[in-house]
Amino acid sequence: MRLGTAIVLLALGAILAFALRIDVSGVDLQVVGWILMIVGALGIVLEIAVWGPRSRRRVTHTEGYGVPPAAGPARRTTEETY
Repeated sequence: MRLGTAIVLLALGAILAFALRIDVSGVDLQVVGWILMIVGALGIVLEIAVWGPRSRRRVTHTEGYGVPPAAGPARRTTEETY
């Protein structure tokens, strides 16, 4: 579940639990709203816990290339952030 889906579930659950006062036979919309809010909140927490730390990982790649030995080692370093 992505972050946007979790927020939509949370908002839809809040609407069902607090804003609507409709009686449907066999279904309690307030309970359905609370369940959707719990699932949405759990989705937000999992999204932040699982995908949050990945945005700060760095990959550093260093490679040497042909330079005469008298000039000393030459290196090119590139950094990429994912």
